[in-house]
Amino acid sequence: MLARPFRTPSKVATAVTLALLSCASFANENNSATRNETQAEKKTSMPTMEVIRVSASQSAHRYDETGSVIVIDREAIERVQPLSTEDVLRRIPGINIKGEEETSIVANFGIRGLSASESKSLMLEDGVPVAPGLFIGNDRYFNPRIQRVDSVEVLKGSASLRYGPSTIGGVVNYKTRNPDQGISFSSRVGSFNLREVNLEAGNRSTSGDAFAGVVATMAKSDGFMDKGYEMNDIMFKAGVDLAANQRVGLKFSWHENDANISYRGLFLDDYLAGKRYNPAPDDWYLTERVAFDINHEWALNNGMTLNTVAYWSDMSRDYWRYNVDTAASNAAGRWVFTDKLNGNNRSFERTGIESRLAFDHSMFGSTAYSEIGLRLMRETANDTRIRATREQDRTGINDRHRFDEATSYAVYVQTRFSPIEHLSITPGVRVESYEQKRTELTNNNAKVKTSNTEVLPGIGATYELTNTAQLYGGVYRAFSPASNGVALDGLQDQNLDGETTTNYELGLRGSTTNLNYEVAAFFMDFSNQVVTGNSDPNLSQSNAGKTEHVGMEFMLAYELGYGFSIDTNATWVPTSEFKSGDNKGNRLPYAPKVLANLGLNYTQNGFSAALTAHHRGEQFGSPDNTTAIPTGAAGGIWGGLLPAYTVLDLFAQYQLSPSITVLGSVKNLADKQYIAGLRQGIYAGPERAFEVGVRLKF
Repeated sequence: MLARPFRTPSKVATAVTLALLSCASFANENNSATRNETQAEKKTSMPTMEVIRVSASQSAHRYDETGSVIVIDREAIERVQPLSTEDVLRRIPGINIKGEEETSIVANFGIRGLSASESKSLMLEDGVPVAPGLFIGNDRYFNPRIQRVDSVEVLKGSASLRYGPSTIGGVVNYKTRNPDQGISFSSRVGSFNLREVNLEAGNRSTSGDAFAGVVATMAKSDGFMDKGYEMNDIMFKAGVDLAANQRVGLKFSWHENDANISYRGLFLDDYLAGKRYNPAPDDWYLTERVAFDINHEWALNNGMTLNTVAYWSDMSRDYWRYNVDTAASNAAGRWVFTDKLNGNNRSFERTGIESRLAFDHSMFGSTAYSEIGLRLMRETANDTRIRATREQDRTGINDRHRFDEATSYAVYVQTRFSPIEHLSITPGVRVESYEQKRTELTNNNAKVKTSNTEVLPGIGATYELTNTAQLYGGVYRAFSPASNGVALDGLQDQNLDGETTTNYELGLRGSTTNLNYEVAAFFMDFSNQVVTGNSDPNLSQSNAGKTEHVGMEFMLAYELGYGFSIDTNATWVPTSEFKSGDNKGNRLPYAPKVLANLGLNYTQNGFSAALTAHHRGEQFGSPDNTTAIPTGAAGGIWGGLLPAYTVLDLFAQYQLSPSITVLGSVKNLADKQYIAGLRQGIYAGPERAFEVGVRLKF
């Protein structure tokens, strides 16, 4: 077995040193401003990191947002004691997860009937794009760590028009923690030799005008099916009031994960026999990411505010996989590997700046609120393929070297006004323009480029039926750009527009003393879904596919009394269908008709517990809707019908004192055996797992 790769300590030491030194510097008192505030007011006025926000809270934005808005706060996140973002996302209506391993190293989720294997949704962290390659492809290769997340916000429908690109399904924004005053420590151990330690340290100035802090995580595990990992994650955040009307915030983050995972899954006979082992024990997925964001908020006069964020990130993803002997694999009933090793290694760099000017004004005799946004972003990707052997220890000939780049511009305008009492109308338009380039360094530096511009109008509205009920809806245009590999396939400009949809939504939401509810119906008319993985140099727009998605979402939360409450939601997507092309009439892969979640919660006297159920309906693994899962060493992406399943989880925590909380969980309580996904083999869902931990606050 090839050993875990050795990492040089210089990057780790640099990241830790920079974070700690910066924390010490920003924690000193800022004497430039004097305020006569109470302690509570100081805490409220502290500079926050994210000045370009998706939304601050669900209730505060009921009147503003014209589409479905879900906010999962820190308390709800901690209640389910997640290992990954997937543990949170799968409990949100409309979101389907295609699981590959329990830590969600790559992002695999679909929204509202879109395939979970090819997400068409925008993923942000603190309002900044976090997935690599939005315009050049491969945006699945990084996923934020849930350990540094304070809340999760999901916007669907016309509420997502303000953001782009790739908002066809919606927007998922992970808001990271602002480190609290003092030091907090948490740790847990569990099945598969899980060991995790989290440290949070923060400080603020005496005047309350500056803060700084660090959130750090170290986690190791042998992993379910021996898919082990070793992860380190450090985030430094700071903020300071520059003046009475200006503040600035910054965030530095460093992430590293060495994971023993692969595209290879189990053969069908081994899966049915209950065998659970790593089918590719020598394959490794190595990621490292460094990122820096700086925000500035400037409150001008007459209710005008200018928010600006500049961001940079550099991420590498080295994927070392061994070739297989197909005949020997079929004879053995499991993958048999040769000594030939391929390193599909890619690095991504992104630089961007975005500004938004928001202001109040008069319109049609009433007060209106408008926002104008501009964004400039550049992305590059360095793609190499190293041909090596087992003895060469990840060194060899680079026989495919590509350099992709994309420069994009976006402008956005939106106005919200109220022509009559209780009614708010929000029209807007977004324009995305981008140029993509590819250079084949191993093909005599051959170059090709293309460009495209998309105009995306939309309009939404909210109407207050009563004090406890609101009607909302909208229609908007959304798009996802074709990646360089498709738009410039065969080193030719394929003249492809982006993948575009017209999305419609109508919903009702409201709340009473003990009840919160929401019902939403949606229709997505996908006019030109681009075929991926096509190596035909004559690929053209006629090969793009039309799909249609129709469904409803239901959400209900009710306080039963005596400490008990229920949270439940369901998603019904009767139509998620190809309307053209070779797969016309078929259902999209990884788009089940039914998703449902039910949680029974109890909270009393410092003790809380939750029993949750997650149900996923049956779904296809490939566009051709093949029902039989291959029994041998089939190549390419595997198809088949994945059966429905229901997983139960049990969580509990008890606050022994204001500074000590103990917690524990049993995940997959009934030890349900299920297929989470298919690729080159079967990804089995994690078996029953136990975890115990403690949180300490100083």
